[in-house]
Amino acid sequence: MGVVAIGRNEGERLRQCLTSAIAQQVAQVVYVDSGSTDGSVELARSLGVDVVELDLSIPFTAARARNAGFDRLVQLQPALEFVQFVDGDCELVAGWLDRACTELIAHPEVAVVCGRRRERYPEKSVYNRLCDLEWDTPIGETKACGGDAMMRVVAIQQAGGFNPTLIAGEEPELCVRLRQLGWKIFRLDAEMTLHDAQMFRFEQWWKRFLRAGHAYAEGAFLHGNSPERHWVKESRSIWLWGLVLPVSALSLAIPTHGWSLGLLAAYPLSTYRVYRYGKQRGLDDRDAILYAVSCVGGKFPNVVGQLKFHWNRWRGQTNQLIEYK
Repeated sequence: MGVVAIGRNEGERLRQCLTSAIAQQVAQVVYVDSGSTDGSVELARSLGVDVVELDLSIPFTAARARNAGFDRLVQLQPALEFVQFVDGDCELVAGWLDRACTELIAHPEVAVVCGRRRERYPEKSVYNRLCDLEWDTPIGETKACGGDAMMRVVAIQQAGGFNPTLIAGEEPELCVRLRQLGWKIFRLDAEMTLHDAQMFRFEQWWKRFLRAGHAYAEGAFLHGNSPERHWVKESRSIWLWGLVLPVSALSLAIPTHGWSLGLLAAYPLSTYRVYRYGKQRGLDDRDAILYAVSCVGGKFPNVVGQLKFHWNRWRGQTNQLIEYK
């Protein structure tokens, strides 16, 4: 197995990422750099890691970086069976690579395995804590993985790799195509990576949810007509809660003598419903409330992201990266 790490200006976090991979004695580690100015390339090379520097004239995307790293890895190690993708702000947990490799060997129908990604400093901000809560998804067969995952080389090749034009949501989109080919994706009950979100401002939270809305819109556009209706339900929910409901309540306030404002009561009711779901997941009151408020409030930046995608598509413009760091 080999490792592909991607990043830009990750500093000390990149060192932790690469050394955690090297320590697990993989066949090859490849680092793909997207125009760092902090010495990341020199750092990686000093650790004996093979480096791919992306062409600055072509727009950066994580998908493009992962493809470049994967191609280089297979070129260096033609007999490679498995590849672990990891973001440069993540540290691989000791023992994860062996566990993931064992699972893929034992289950030849599985193309992708992922584990538990945790925030390194969830206590430093509510936004970091929210990330940690979001990473905790159900164990077992699933529809998609995140940026950290071990994948079967032959499955990636069959699917044609990541879609390099996507600025977000590239892993779920790849997983759609993998499942269409008959492959399965599993999340294991195992610690996988430590992530450092470094989110301390409301603006970062807003941009992160805006990017998610953009990803939902593009995913539905690409695969919404498939049998599983990829991200269609999520996109419809975003439009309802982020635009249709508030605009209807406010625009009808005068003709209905204010009665339409009663529609806004749906927001606290929805927040309570998500809170109850969080409690069922085992969250304490504080985390359940935080998670619920973020999920419901996030519909507003989500719909901005949806509008951004469709506006750019209508004008025929290339989508630009939406970064929260």
